[in-house]
Amino acid sequence: MLCVRFRAAGDTLVSAGEYAALLRLLAQFTPVVEALPPDAALADVRGALRYFGRDAAGIAELVRLRALVWHGVRCTIGVAANPLLARMAAQGAAPGEIRAVPGDTGSVATFLARRPAVALEGVGPATARLLCAYGLDSVGRIAAAPPATLQRILGAKAGRAVYERARGIDPTPVSPNAATRSLGAEHRFVHDELDPVRRRRALLSLADDLGARMRAGGQVARALTLTVRYADRSTTVRTRRLAEPTAHGPALTTAAYALHTALGLQRARVRSVALRAEDLCAAELAAHQLTFDPADDKAHRIEAAVDRARARFGTGAVHPAAKTGDH
Repeated sequence: MLCVRFRAAGDTLVSAGEYAALLRLLAQFTPVVEALPPDAALADVRGALRYFGRDAAGIAELVRLRALVWHGVRCTIGVAANPLLARMAAQGAAPGEIRAVPGDTGSVATFLARRPAVALEGVGPATARLLCAYGLDSVGRIAAAPPATLQRILGAKAGRAVYERARGIDPTPVSPNAATRSLGAEHRFVHDELDPVRRRRALLSLADDLGARMRAGGQVARALTLTVRYADRSTTVRTRRLAEPTAHGPALTTAAYALHTALGLQRARVRSVALRAEDLCAAELAAHQLTFDPADDKAHRIEAAVDRARARFGTGAVHPAAKTGDH
């Protein structure tokens, strides 16, 4: 099993076109590819081992080299027996590195033991704080805890899932899919950012840029995805369906703020934030709820005027007052 994370030149987010091309590259090795927008994919290469005469790590090396030579994209690849371990291996690897987790139980336990609780899939900052309050601050300690204890703390279903993941158990198969049409933007902080106000400014900037790009292309989004990358290279990805398809900047900003607030990042050291407008469709084909609110009508008219100014004088001509600059 491979988990491949793609990064463009300058360690920036790959574009939607590059991402689609990289998924096609993976499909040259196996048809079992699951897109994980905005910058990753899972690939089940078990059926390709005999054909290529290589083990999974050898196929990962081929993927890394072809992505670099053909597309100028660096791949960080995790190799493991299941999707959970492959994702964790990729998250902990350095840019451009291939990290393999041996399949035996002892090696898996060693790989997981000292990782923080938040490194487990399904354990966000709020859940991690709850576990830490009971002394379960590492994956090793969670794995050693009785299942009944975890179920009492987190609930029956969540407790059982966390217990299995802490032991490296993940029966989830790779589900082949195609990346939905999307448009993304990323902001990398100069220093790991602790200030939520600065993070919100970055989200405002990204939402404003995404909205402008969608309106210029006559598109609207049905969903918005927030990706937060932390100082330890781990990531959290959350998606929210929008009330209606939109390219309206304030609506996108409100959704981005709600996603950010729901993560409860009180003391998190954030390296970058990214927004991706998902499930794009043509604006003229999208349903729109009529409103008689004069403030909403005024906001759309102002936005149209801003778009005309940007088209004439450049994208930097007009922007929100609190928009993040290059600092």
